[in-house]
Amino acid sequence: MSKKLMITALILIPMLFSCTSKNESGSKFGGVQIGAITYSWRSMPGGVENIIKYCKEAGITSIELMSNDVEEYLGAPKNPLMGMFGPRPGAQPPAGAAPAPGVPPAGPPAPGPGAPVAGTPGPGAPPAGGPPAGFRPRFEITPEMQAEIDKYNLEMKTWRLSLPMSKFEEVRKMFSDAGISIPIVKFSPARWSDEEIDYAFNAAKALGAKGVSEEIGEEAVKKLGPIAEKHGMYAIFHNHMQFAEPGFSYDPFIAVSPAVMFNFDAGHFYGSTGLHPNTIIEKYHERIFSIHLKDKTGPNTIPANENQVWGKVEVPIEDVLLLIQENKWPIYCDIELEYDVKPWSNAVKETKTCVKYARQILLQD
Repeated sequence: MSKKLMITALILIPMLFSCTSKNESGSKFGGVQIGAITYSWRSMPGGVENIIKYCKEAGITSIELMSNDVEEYLGAPKNPLMGMFGPRPGAQPPAGAAPAPGVPPAGPPAPGPGAPVAGTPGPGAPPAGGPPAGFRPRFEITPEMQAEIDKYNLEMKTWRLSLPMSKFEEVRKMFSDAGISIPIVKFSPARWSDEEIDYAFNAAKALGAKGVSEEIGEEAVKKLGPIAEKHGMYAIFHNHMQFAEPGFSYDPFIAVSPAVMFNFDAGHFYGSTGLHPNTIIEKYHERIFSIHLKDKTGPNTIPANENQVWGKVEVPIEDVLLLIQENKWPIYCDIELEYDVKPWSNAVKETKTCVKYARQILLQD
């Protein structure tokens, strides 16, 4: 039996060992911090209290926090377009609504509470920033809808700029009291006003984070890099399929500012290129703040670039974790749960299984 299959089998057996050892603390195993992006729980009720509950149930002690959960908790104005996307931003699509082969699912969506809907999308387009996974255009933005969008953006700006940072400090204490740290907050603020971008970095700092994450792109990096540097923080950029594009490299982004860091999505990288993620991690480890972990098929598999249960297919998660452990690199390794959750389970239970998978690799017990 291969090592990967042995690990997969072992995580299905109730753990016979103590939950603590000299090699681990919380969800840090063998020196490697395992966390999760709270997008993993998009199919479940949101909110700060729920996120803390999910972390405890899954055994997670660090998170990349999606900003909609905290802003909604603090009383952000309601997005008038939320009704078009269902009751919870980023809710998992129904069975059969998976993306076409070779096309990755949409990343953490922008149009949740607290996310701007700037600009005028074209006919049938969702709000700016990207649709929820499984979104299919069903409408056109009418002048009346655009007026509501503009009104909402102004309400959000006014609300953000009037919100005391002490409110975020109170939220930080809630997480801290539960033993959970927040190294990154996913605000995705590149298209916000400068005042709101400052708000995002100040809020992230008040939450105890070291940086704000955003989707990678030339405009976003040039905008956020210098602002992050001004705040003494990081602007942390997440990739999807860009590495499959000819000539794409991290190098031009690194040159923008020393505050530019990367949230390297090892799953999206492998799913779109078929290359080993360690080729990027070894080269850019000093600029990689965190890694999104998931298992996927590669570009030459049928179906291609499709999310799968950890250990079932091709992404060398074990190699990634052991490389970071061996070199003692301070890179956060965050679970991003994107595969279909069966009716008899839920996203928190599946995240807990992923934690056990990583623990088994890093502690070899």
